[in-house]
Amino acid sequence: MTATLRTARLLLEPYRPEDEDAFVALFQDRRVSRWMGDGKPAPEAEDRALFGRIFTNVYARRLFDVWAVREDGRYVGHAEIKPTEVTGGHEIVYALAPEVWGRGLGTELAEAVVGHGFDALGLSAVHATVTAANDASLALLTRLGFAHRRDIEEDDGTTTRCLTLVRPPVRGG
Repeated sequence: MTATLRTARLLLEPYRPEDEDAFVALFQDRRVSRWMGDGKPAPEAEDRALFGRIFTNVYARRLFDVWAVREDGRYVGHAEIKPTEVTGGHEIVYALAPEVWGRGLGTELAEAVVGHGFDALGLSAVHATVTAANDASLALLTRLGFAHRRDIEEDDGTTTRCLTLVRPPVRGG
């Protein structure tokens, strides 16, 4: 089961059924969806079906970790770490509601998910894929130590950047 993670300001915990409307609202927000998938919101019914699959597929089969992100008990985002063919390893995915952008919560969130990957999952590297035009996410990941590995030219003409953070060596004492 997906572990609960805490940061200074955020609580990352498994989704609850009552989170569905907030989840759908996050992914229907054009300011968020422009950086995900094809850059447009999916039909609402698809987002609702995706939410249902978190329970019936991801959690039920223990496929990977997916979290509802809360600040002061209020849903403010989504995060996950999952194996992907695109990166050949585990990729972090995160999205925050626009009303909490610009406060450093993205950095806090990404650090928590990366730390979970290294510590709980024992990964030697964590990856991220980001639309090349998403300067804010690219800057955030670069600050965390992610390095650009390659670009993927998408069918629609956009570029996706693949970045990797290699686990620092453990020093003996």
